[in-house]
Amino acid sequence: MDARLLDILVCPLCKGPLELDKKAQELTCRADRLAYPIRDGIPIMWADQARKIEPV
Repeated sequence: MDARLLDILVCPLCKGPLELDKKAQELTCRADRLAYPIRDGIPIMWADQARKIEPV
């Protein structure tokens, strides 16, 4: 994923910052505890496609 793209992408729900998880191929939002998948290098930013992150 291009670092410039990561700099401008935000969570579609809360507009907060996203973090790249290279291993899982996901963009994560800590505030909403959601992980958005990256498929074929394209981030899927639909809330209904996001995976809920369980608290640790």
